[in-house]
Amino acid sequence: MKKVALISLGCVKNLVDSEVMLGYLDKAGYTIVTEPDDSDIIIINTCSFIQPARKEAIDALKKAVEIQRNKEKKKIVAAGCYVERNKEDLKKIFPQIDVWIGVNDFDKIVQAVEGKPFKSSTNCFLYDHNSPRLISTPPAWAYVKISEGCSHGCSFCAIPLIKGTYRSRSISSIVQEVKELASKGVKEINLISQDSTYFYRDISLDNGLPILLKELLGIKKLEWIRILYGHPEEISDALLDIMKEEKICSYLDIPFQHSDPFIIKKMKRGIDGKRALKLLQKIRKRLPGIAIRTSLVVGFPGEGKKEFDDLSNFVKEAKFDHMGVFTYSREEGTDCFTSGDPVKESEKRRRKDEIMEIQAEISYQANKKYLNQKIDVLIEGTLEADDRGLLARGMFQAPEVDGVVFINLEGKVPDVINTVHRVEIIDTDIYDLYGNLIK
Repeated sequence: MKKVALISLGCVKNLVDSEVMLGYLDKAGYTIVTEPDDSDIIIINTCSFIQPARKEAIDALKKAVEIQRNKEKKKIVAAGCYVERNKEDLKKIFPQIDVWIGVNDFDKIVQAVEGKPFKSSTNCFLYDHNSPRLISTPPAWAYVKISEGCSHGCSFCAIPLIKGTYRSRSISSIVQEVKELASKGVKEINLISQDSTYFYRDISLDNGLPILLKELLGIKKLEWIRILYGHPEEISDALLDIMKEEKICSYLDIPFQHSDPFIIKKMKRGIDGKRALKLLQKIRKRLPGIAIRTSLVVGFPGEGKKEFDDLSNFVKEAKFDHMGVFTYSREEGTDCFTSGDPVKESEKRRRKDEIMEIQAEISYQANKKYLNQKIDVLIEGTLEADDRGLLARGMFQAPEVDGVVFINLEGKVPDVINTVHRVEIIDTDIYDLYGNLIK
């Protein structure tokens, strides 16, 4: 059987598509390997969200071509968002690539690899519970994609140009998938989407996400349910009410993007800093102790000293637990493309560093509240460099983007990996916590 190595770039939504492609290939009899050098076929699932993502994709494709030079029969497949958006340009750069497949046809990966004809779909691919999938995350947790595409009209974002408008999966399909994951030992599911709080609004049903969450609460063996990526204007009372349930992580990722009213209007976003602070106050009152993550953009056209100062003050007042900051990337086809890119890259990076420096102190203070506390954590495994320690996360820490909990060990590793266990926090730093197992 031919051996396949798949490199997944970009967001975790891409990762789910990659896992599905691997599922189809595995079902067709291909052997999945981790190292491209050891494979007969290299698949690069690309991202095209912003310029740095495209550079990463270009670098990965160049590396694949270099490997191909040393093994001429090796086949290269370029897939995903960058292919969907700029296939003809990429073909000129990489004539050596054998197969091109966009975001509509991930389920046709076997036919594509084997050079067999197939009818391309007219919509972005959205898997369901019947789709084969090889989970690549640790055994204790998995991502579950609940929709595809986006129907928001943010002026800077190219996602709708690549993925199309919002399309929800059926609740029954999601529930069936989560039941299957739980039966295999998955303790935590992370619901992902371009906007999870918009779920079912594409079929004119309000509060679809709370309805889905209510169904998921009844799944035995499932211990944590986490919601990722919510739009500030979609945070409903019904959602906050159901988030009081013990299984649902008291955690929200709400990308506010900016705070200054002028910039928010140019971004075609609805909530400026004043309204955002009121929303945060409401959420924290309804869910005391909730951890909130956000994403911000600096260097947007029109962001001068006044607008950046507004954003800095907003960050100081909002006191987010976790934060990511992006520098503005001018995206062809978006509404604000004609505004140019007047802020220098060096200034964008300086502003990003300044915001993250402010946030570092806020995150440090937020972590200190866990000192000497006993908390539940999901234990994912041993530390790579030191098998005397364990790696874990609390409900307030999303996988791969937030901090972790390091657990000290003496002697033999106990049988606690892939379980929820109680620890006592003995130390903290800016992003991570340190604790001991409670026996």
